[in-house]
Amino acid sequence: MPLRAALVLILVSSAVVAERIRDLGCVPGSLPPGPLNAITDVAGVRVGHATLVRGDTIRTGVTVILPHSGNLFREKVRGAVFVGNGFGKLAGSTQVNELGTIESPIALTSTLNVFRVADALLDYMLDLKGNEDVRSLNPLVGETNDGALNDIRSRSVGREEVFAAIANAKPGPVEEGAVGAGTGTIAFGWKGGIGTASRKVAQWTVGVLVQSNFGGDLRICGQPFPRPQSGATRGGSIIMVVATDAPVDARQLQRLAARTIWGMARTGSNGSNGSGDYGIAFTTHRDPPTMTNDEVSGLLQGVVESTEEAIYNSMTQAKTTTANGRTVEALPADRLRAAFRK
Repeated sequence: MPLRAALVLILVSSAVVAERIRDLGCVPGSLPPGPLNAITDVAGVRVGHATLVRGDTIRTGVTVILPHSGNLFREKVRGAVFVGNGFGKLAGSTQVNELGTIESPIALTSTLNVFRVADALLDYMLDLKGNEDVRSLNPLVGETNDGALNDIRSRSVGREEVFAAIANAKPGPVEEGAVGAGTGTIAFGWKGGIGTASRKVAQWTVGVLVQSNFGGDLRICGQPFPRPQSGATRGGSIIMVVATDAPVDARQLQRLAARTIWGMARTGSNGSNGSGDYGIAFTTHRDPPTMTNDEVSGLLQGVVESTEEAIYNSMTQAKTTTANGRTVEALPADRLRAAFRK
């Protein structure tokens, strides 16, 4: 096995032990979470990471979300994309909204790696049994810019990393923080990353996974929290992926995707000019949609609450990172715990 691939496989299996926001005393919203409080509470959904940490300059990676374990081109899922602020490179989004379906794994990565990751997804999908005659395929790839902590121009993420992330994708607990696509991200001047949360709404489940890399004036459960002295940035981006098992159609999924922006706003975001803020939503429900618009209200609330909590988890699970000539601190758990005890 090449050294580069071996490094990826080691890093994707590493775990970060840290407290999530609920452990620190902040409980966003009123709906109950799923058993794992993760996007994988939606049955069939799998998440995988490949994390690249090399020398003093490479801190990046890729995260994949698979709606189910089958051939997504042959068994498409209903999906939608919502653009909160379009300063980003969300490859494949126009076809998703035109047709109302997603036909590839959803990949998140660094800005300049979008096109290499999309090409790798094509390799993966075209090689699947049953796709031998496929002549058109729409990979869905989102990004945020990790150039402060990562040599972004090196475009380090490619086929090996994408295939490793897919191979390691699994149900169950989701590794959060400075992993995969969140390895080099920054949120509100603190270390950002991958975070997830979920909500139960009657018999249905809504889960959200985020790649946080944006700014504003951080508020955690309504309480202001200052930026560190070393983190003055206010811009950046965020990708928010919503999964549900509810029998909703593509139009209703776009409404769910839009509510991610509301959850983002609860954390203190100001949606700056340079912030690429996107919501992606899909349902694993295979039968025809039956949910009325009135019945969707609970799911909308679930998305808002899950998004807010997923963003907090992306930060509390992150770790202080030094790379590319810069150090970005992780949120101090002791200060958060003390604040919420009050």
